[in-house]
Amino acid sequence: MESPLVRDNPLLLPLNKEKTIYDGFITVQERDFRLRILLPPDRQFKRARLHCCWQLKHLLHGYEHIVKQRLQQSADLVSFILELKTILEVGLKSHRECRSIPPPQYYSQLISEMETLGWGKLLFIDTEFRTLRLKAEDSCGRHHVLTIKLKSKHPAETPECSADLPVPLAMTWTPQSTLDQLHNQFLLILESLTEFWDVLDEIDSKTWILEPEKASLSDTMRRIAIGNNVSIKVEVDPRHPKMLPECCLLGAEHVVTPLRNKLNANMHLWNPDCSVLHNLRDVLEIEFPSPATHEKSSFSVECGICYSYRLEAAIPDQVCNDPRCGQPFHQACLYEWLRALPSSRQSFNIVFGECPYCSKPITVKMATQK
Repeated sequence: MESPLVRDNPLLLPLNKEKTIYDGFITVQERDFRLRILLPPDRQFKRARLHCCWQLKHLLHGYEHIVKQRLQQSADLVSFILELKTILEVGLKSHRECRSIPPPQYYSQLISEMETLGWGKLLFIDTEFRTLRLKAEDSCGRHHVLTIKLKSKHPAETPECSADLPVPLAMTWTPQSTLDQLHNQFLLILESLTEFWDVLDEIDSKTWILEPEKASLSDTMRRIAIGNNVSIKVEVDPRHPKMLPECCLLGAEHVVTPLRNKLNANMHLWNPDCSVLHNLRDVLEIEFPSPATHEKSSFSVECGICYSYRLEAAIPDQVCNDPRCGQPFHQACLYEWLRALPSSRQSFNIVFGECPYCSKPITVKMATQK
């Protein structure tokens, strides 16, 4: 009658009559691992020794204490092998480099698809031939990168795709799809976003941008300088880039309030046929400072507490409302300063205190945790 050990591990066999030496393979997730088990004459597992192939050693790295514990506690070889397989399954999940090697047709398929697509579009491929980066150019000459992570059963399995876009990357894939078709889908998505990028390019070139410091193609927000310590933050909709964006005016109340009133009063004048920048000028009834007329240093006023302009990614966005002061501060700096003063008080997430410069009343919201 076939023993449970032979039934579950047909490639692991005893090498002597006493059955104290076993050599062969155990199979986990369709992968075979070579090992040898040496038992003492009394067949006590506490003194058993385990010899592994290098792949098994690599996979069990960090789990040695668990294997040793299982050797101490297992009643027989069958139960130990079962425990060992469980440990290996966990190890395989956490070791990406231990994935099974794709069959030869995976590589021939990949080479065939790349020849159709064109090797000139390939920017990068990793040593496992799983991750590819393909370059693309939209009709306005902007350069883009499409990152593709292929599965071992390519093209039967849908690859993972990512790119620096302001919208989720939605790609269609079937077992008959190719990398060339995927690249063409990406080009169509880029074309659908060119108007959005054109809107932001005009803002970037004709105004002083305070944030983000280095905009990426996925950024939808711009903080535009209006004057000293006054700016407007606009959030452009990638799908409807010429519609009225979400706007937030930042600065001292005595400066921001008239601008906010103009924005509310003139909102009906917004013309979707004109550019966002042109509409902002008309609605706010202002001319934005531009690189052609102003130096950026005019708007890069340092924080009155830490004496720097940038604090990690943040710039001073809290301003004393007293017209005679108008000193800017980083939100985090002002919050920590006011919180340390005995005279300050807090209500919910707002701290009330005095301006470090003019001692006039000033408030700040609690700094958000990142």
